[in-house]
Amino acid sequence: MVEPEEKSLGNLRARIRATLLYYHANLKNYLVIGSSDKSEQLIGYFTKFGDGSADVLPIASLYKTQIRLLAKHLGVKESIIQKKSSPHLWKGHIAEDEIGASYEEIDSILYCMTDKNMPLDDIQKMTQIEKDKIEKIHQLYKKSEHKRIMPSRL
Repeated sequence: MVEPEEKSLGNLRARIRATLLYYHANLKNYLVIGSSDKSEQLIGYFTKFGDGSADVLPIASLYKTQIRLLAKHLGVKESIIQKKSSPHLWKGHIAEDEIGASYEEIDSILYCMTDKNMPLDDIQKMTQIEKDKIEKIHQLYKKSEHKRIMPSRL
């Protein structure tokens, strides 16, 4: 019996999806290629051992906004570029709605915070993004560190 709780069931779906991907990869002697980007990696917007599972992460060094610019440069249809990001873990699931900020805001905050190592107050002054959003992204970054490192050995 599984308790009905939306987020936990969503994470279960992501883990089942990863299990199926690895099953088929094993069957065909393939690798699983992940679609996580730098934005998602840094704030932990993925399910550990679920949609964060992959053998290769080819776009993990690019922010979401950079990927959209690259897609535009490569001639990807605008409707695909503008499509709202979603892990599709429940009906109507939209990443930016769940996170509480646009990817333009998220990427600006993360760039200043991780690439430029700026203090949060300076990020607010430079980006003009609301302080509560900056603090939320900072907290997501800090709370998700365990997702970005391999499990420790005892």
